[in-house]
Amino acid sequence: METKYISKNGLNEWFSQIVKSGKRVYAPVEERGKVEFKKVQALSEVAEEYIQTTQSIKSAVFPRAEVLFSYEKENGNVKVEDFNPDTVKETVLWKVHPCDAAGFKPLTAIFNWDYTDKLYNAHLEKTTLVTFSCAKADKSCFCTSVNGGPGNTSGSDILLTMLPDGGAIVEILTPKGEALVQLAASAFENDKGEDKSKYLADVPLAFDLEEVRARLATAFDSPVWKEQSERCLGCGACAFVCPTCACFDIQEDAHGSKGKRIRCWDSCGFSLFTLHTSGHNPRAVQSQRWRQRILHKFSYMPDRLSVFGCTGCGRCSRACPVDMNILEHITSISKK
Repeated sequence: METKYISKNGLNEWFSQIVKSGKRVYAPVEERGKVEFKKVQALSEVAEEYIQTTQSIKSAVFPRAEVLFSYEKENGNVKVEDFNPDTVKETVLWKVHPCDAAGFKPLTAIFNWDYTDKLYNAHLEKTTLVTFSCAKADKSCFCTSVNGGPGNTSGSDILLTMLPDGGAIVEILTPKGEALVQLAASAFENDKGEDKSKYLADVPLAFDLEEVRARLATAFDSPVWKEQSERCLGCGACAFVCPTCACFDIQEDAHGSKGKRIRCWDSCGFSLFTLHTSGHNPRAVQSQRWRQRILHKFSYMPDRLSVFGCTGCGRCSRACPVDMNILEHITSISKK
């Protein structure tokens, strides 16, 4: 790792060079009161005063819907056109929060667990993450309770911590990050020895993660799942905004002799997710589906993949229409 300093003017020059290099750049943009990742061409388009984007940026490597392959039948033969990794464009994700960057680790573990997913890995290989430390947080944030933090570097290629003068401390973490810096190497100066911790948001520790994991190991039949899930609608909003949820369905889009097989987002919170062809559903009620969500993130994933499936971004709590607050629920589990 190497640390540099970049001035406000240098930051503008660097961003301009990234855009001129032909890479796609996605950054948080404010529209109609919401902040979402959009394709941008200038630093002036990037949102400044906000806590969190509504959606995570996982769609950059795990799109909402993506064609696995297409096919065409003709004279008894079938022509298959497979996914081509060469069609994936070089992409820079600008001003990603540390909790989003940390989400790429569990996603990578999932998509490389029992097989190597060539689509996911092709996108990840062509993606560079420029992460910005968080200077603000709200009551939904709990990154420090899940091995993260407002200045956490996990998953990032470069981490910037903004300074009062409009410049930034620049931590160059990977070869991808170094390559991006070289696009405007003269814009960077030697490290000024600033301590980034004094510019970070204060996110108090809410619970002990290993204690929660230990309690969940014996909680499968606990009445807590019914208590917590009584107002859950099963709408799936929590899964769709989450930076680590990776449930998907595969659909056939066929028209006559042509068709496509498409992978699209799904959610284990949906009642149809585990429905068998026989009509049997092993998770027939919402309490069982809520239990699956919590156990998967805080018990099954660390047991199987050595990584937790939550980064403490708080998006699920913000997006829930009936205030299913995951922080409150996990905190209550840690105390019971």
